[in-house]
Amino acid sequence: MTFTQLTFYLFSAVLVFAATMVITMRNPVKCALFLVLAFFSAACIWMTLEAEFLAIVLVLVYVGAVMVLFLFVVMMLDINLARMREGFTRYLPVGAVIAVVMVVEMTLVLGSANFSSDRLPRPTPHESGYSNTKELGELLYTDYVYPFEIAGIILLVAIVAAIALTLRRRPDTKYQNPANQVRVKREDRIRIVKVESESASGGETE
Repeated sequence: MTFTQLTFYLFSAVLVFAATMVITMRNPVKCALFLVLAFFSAACIWMTLEAEFLAIVLVLVYVGAVMVLFLFVVMMLDINLARMREGFTRYLPVGAVIAVVMVVEMTLVLGSANFSSDRLPRPTPHESGYSNTKELGELLYTDYVYPFEIAGIILLVAIVAAIALTLRRRPDTKYQNPANQVRVKREDRIRIVKVESESASGGETE
């Protein structure tokens, strides 16, 4: 067994262990931390396949942004763990059947007949000056430029639609006009009333 194969099996074992702990742990914070470990293991496997751009994107986007946000939301919410565990035994048989079906399907699809080392050999090692990011960028903006632009337009429409849904005007919502706030003067907000003071002797009776 070569060093590359040993590294692949090592990170694969860590990935499978972390993925198993994600779905079996009861504490959501620990599940999120094991999911971070799974992402790191998948990134290391991609590094061995000379896909360093995908590995870096996985770490930066998912571990550095998505999982941080997920942990922030989980730790800010008051999750009732006892209530979450109430239906575990009730739905355990159904979940076990679905898990067995998924394992059988993945075994049939990912079997050695379709994904063996003969059908999908390891990529040829490149020279030291090879840049996976450069090659991916050239391929993305030449052969796949139209699907890339279409995907960008779809994401832009989704962002605009999300903003439009949150900015719905409701009759019971109060709004402020920043332009009117900037043009406001002191006389519009403050009214000074001069009251004549009474002398101390004026209030006494003779």
